[in-house]
Amino acid sequence: MSGFSEYPDYDGLGLAELVRQKQVSPLELVDAAIERIERYNPALNAVIYKMYEAARETAKKHPADGPFAGVPMLLKDLLSTVEGIPTSSGNKLWKNIPARQDSELVRRWKKAGVIFLGKTNTPEFGLTPFTESPTFGPARNPWDTSRTPGGSSGGSAAAVAARMVPFASGGDGGGSIRIPASACGLFGLKPTRGRTPMGPDIGEAWNGFAIEHILSRSVRDSAAMLDATQGSDIGAPYAAPALGSFLEAVRQAPGKLRIAFSGKPLLGKNVSPEVLEGLASSVKLLQELGHELVEDAPLIDGEAFSLAFVKILAAEMRADIEEAARAANKKVSVDDFDPSSFGLGMLGGALSAEEYASASRYLQRSARQVAQFFESYDMLLTPVLSQPPVEIGALQPAAAEKALISLLGRINGGNLLKMLGILKPLAAQTFEFIPWTPVFNVTGQPAMSAPLHWTESGLPVGMHFVGKFGDEASLFRLAGQLEQAYPWRDKIPAGY
Repeated sequence: MSGFSEYPDYDGLGLAELVRQKQVSPLELVDAAIERIERYNPALNAVIYKMYEAARETAKKHPADGPFAGVPMLLKDLLSTVEGIPTSSGNKLWKNIPARQDSELVRRWKKAGVIFLGKTNTPEFGLTPFTESPTFGPARNPWDTSRTPGGSSGGSAAAVAARMVPFASGGDGGGSIRIPASACGLFGLKPTRGRTPMGPDIGEAWNGFAIEHILSRSVRDSAAMLDATQGSDIGAPYAAPALGSFLEAVRQAPGKLRIAFSGKPLLGKNVSPEVLEGLASSVKLLQELGHELVEDAPLIDGEAFSLAFVKILAAEMRADIEEAARAANKKVSVDDFDPSSFGLGMLGGALSAEEYASASRYLQRSARQVAQFFESYDMLLTPVLSQPPVEIGALQPAAAEKALISLLGRINGGNLLKMLGILKPLAAQTFEFIPWTPVFNVTGQPAMSAPLHWTESGLPVGMHFVGKFGDEASLFRLAGQLEQAYPWRDKIPAGY
């Protein structure tokens, strides 16, 4: 049993304050975190790579500076690289190849004072909104271990919900911070495009759709970490507009906001009654707090948008597959990849350059149109997901589909898949569970999931707030108000 039994009661800033006051040492925090990982991870499979000894050595000589001095943290095993440590991206070819250098965001996290304990489970290349890679097995949701913690930052979300660490990193290219935050009852903010750095090895991730930040229990941890990490790095293709302190914004009243809301899916077709119930209760809460709520939403051609988005993802998957094979000095083989990512990658290989460019242009035009909607509103409120977290395996391809992908992979059947007209039904299926979040990866706008609802069976349902480009401050002000009005920080899954 850990010598610091109060460890799970504090958020990251709270733990850092104890370190500054010398009430606890960084080593005690590291040992407390390790104890919880060892106790709970076997059931959750959230942490797939451990860095305990390095963490203990760092803690012994750790200076008490930075806003999160001495605070344990876990890293999603995708995008964020630590020199000498593999970044698997959920893929078997990458899992034993050490990174050449720290990514810029890792450097900034280190400067903020955190101590890394390990890497968390992610689906292959961050593709799916569930975390079930063949390489590491499924991550499980602490609220119900038969269900997914979401994806692609599912391991990070499960670890934070189980109080292994106060926060963990995530990347969001189609909702991958907000989705698991919703599924695990956490706060998760996707920053404005260009707010946090992607270098030095990545220029843009997923055509600029993806960006990294953290999943946390408290709003203030998210804000303080964004203060510590925001700003472009050398060679960045663009940067978000500079702002003041996000942590200070959390402490400020948001004023009366004009908020559009909608339960109508932008990309999918169906939304469960439990999710709509959460939206209705959130609308009522916001009205009680003095905000103006108007039922409205951007106009989007869901079918055309979905198809264009999937074409971009397909091309990105093909590039990821080729890069992984080159890194391992192997030929591309279906046996080395998840059927979902390999099948999408085959379609990507069959797309023409014109099809890719046309899809990109369509999405850029759509982003302009969506941005105009926010000329009339301060924010948009929707649910994050169309239903509560689903059972593990529910969103996986059927066995027959996996067998077909394996067969076509051995005969380079991407063109055949394309000829069979697979793209349209695949696009429709892809966004049925996540009918809102990808839109705002395309627009680059900041968006957050706030844990404002739990179903009668005890499953969390996050509410999705989207702000104007560059305006995380307004989201943080509202999140601070919501956290006070409807405290969620101490909601803990049974047994943790």
